[in-house]
Amino acid sequence: MAHLPSLDAKIVIVGCGISGIGAALKLTKYGFQNVRIVEATGRSGGRVRTGRLGSNIVEIGANWIHGPSQENPVFRLACHYSLLDPESMTEENQAMDVGGHPPFVPSFLRSSGGTVSAERLVPALELFSRVLEQSQGFSQGGEPVASVGGYVRAELPRLAEEEWRGEEAGTRDLRMALATTLLKVECCVSGTHSMDEVGLGAFGLYQTLPGLDCTFPRGFDGLIDCLMSELPKGVVSYNTPVRCIHWSDGSGASDTHSDTHPVRVECANGEVFPADHVIVTVPLGYLKKHHGTLLRPPLPLHKLHSVQKMGFGTNNKIFLEFQEPFWEPQTEAIYLLWEDEMHLADTVPNVHTHWVRKLFGFTVLKPTERYGHVLCGWIAGHESEHMESLSETEVLNTVTQVLRRFTGIPTLSPSRMLRSQWFHDEFTCGSYSYLATGCSARDTQHLAEPLPTEHTHSRPLQVLFAGEATHGSFSSTVHGALQTGWREAERLITHYSHSSSSSPSPLSSKL
Repeated sequence: MAHLPSLDAKIVIVGCGISGIGAALKLTKYGFQNVRIVEATGRSGGRVRTGRLGSNIVEIGANWIHGPSQENPVFRLACHYSLLDPESMTEENQAMDVGGHPPFVPSFLRSSGGTVSAERLVPALELFSRVLEQSQGFSQGGEPVASVGGYVRAELPRLAEEEWRGEEAGTRDLRMALATTLLKVECCVSGTHSMDEVGLGAFGLYQTLPGLDCTFPRGFDGLIDCLMSELPKGVVSYNTPVRCIHWSDGSGASDTHSDTHPVRVECANGEVFPADHVIVTVPLGYLKKHHGTLLRPPLPLHKLHSVQKMGFGTNNKIFLEFQEPFWEPQTEAIYLLWEDEMHLADTVPNVHTHWVRKLFGFTVLKPTERYGHVLCGWIAGHESEHMESLSETEVLNTVTQVLRRFTGIPTLSPSRMLRSQWFHDEFTCGSYSYLATGCSARDTQHLAEPLPTEHTHSRPLQVLFAGEATHGSFSSTVHGALQTGWREAERLITHYSHSSSSSPSPLSSKL
């Protein structure tokens, strides 16, 4: 198409995660000529990060396509690029609705050593699932307590007392120990230190999509590589952290720019990018830590309050490779039951000495032909952050001792270990967002609101915000992050299409 002057607007995107990539693709395919991504690290993908444990591909960051169905843009792109197994793309898989919790075939290990039969524990799984589903029903208000943790701690023991009355004490105790473990699972799912920090009223705002969660056989990074290949060459400036985004709020105090562009992106290496629009896609954890210096003038108070109120926590993985499996071939998840934990406590009394108790268990990487014998341990919260600070040897030894205790196999020894360390990643500062106690849908809207907030300003849409934390119903997900990048690109496309009578070029069918 013949490029209109308006499509020569300078657009800088801060962050080359999937949100920033999605925004850049939509803008460049529409016809914008001056789009640049400024990325703090030396790689694309952000919290999508594939690594290796020996010869095995493992996901350091994003793990699954959650809800792989036609409503999910990540799934559609993965199909377009032929990145998935045929089974993952079947209509049967797309039609399954698992409510965000894939039906893993479980194995249960107890702290006194050995397995507990699934039949004995299924009532605890079913009851916990029911209570958790009930906790999602307060998005219209009327919540009896402030947090999801508070609700589960009130409801589950009450219902257990009614429903398990005829069971012997040992079985009841084991079921409550499993319920405690399942509360730790939810800490990992939500990316929070404790479910006491997740708002009950906002919990139901998160929406799941149909489809049985699936993985990328050759790694999630493959999707990033395919998307990056469609961007113009040289569009990304790597290893270029942003120091400050200078924008104009109309007060005159900050209107000191010597050029015709209302925004200046000042980088740590001294480079400056003048811009008409900046799309900020940094993780909420980074924004929480650096909002005071990242924007000049600072965020408006209502936006700042929402940044501070929103939750952003840590969920880490500990991969262990074994020469031979100690688990049954059909096992997909291994749950650790501490028999002295029956009171639904999802945090430990002393992080330094008991951090490993927050490890709820492991998922088994499948299929074995692809991954070998590899387990992925999951641990969230401050215990997870402490784990990051320990040496590899200390983490490996501690987890090995726990497994020897729970399996009753004194010689059990992993051959390799790899862990993630998202809290100490200086440009991420954690894993993903959640709606904390006291939060509502309005806080997500505040996060997504462009600057300046006054629609009458002569230079609108100077700073726009994308990333998973700005999505009202798909926060914490890759598809949520991608959709927010598209949303902000569309915001600019709409802005310029309204200011021009010429017909726009069609958007890519893939985007």
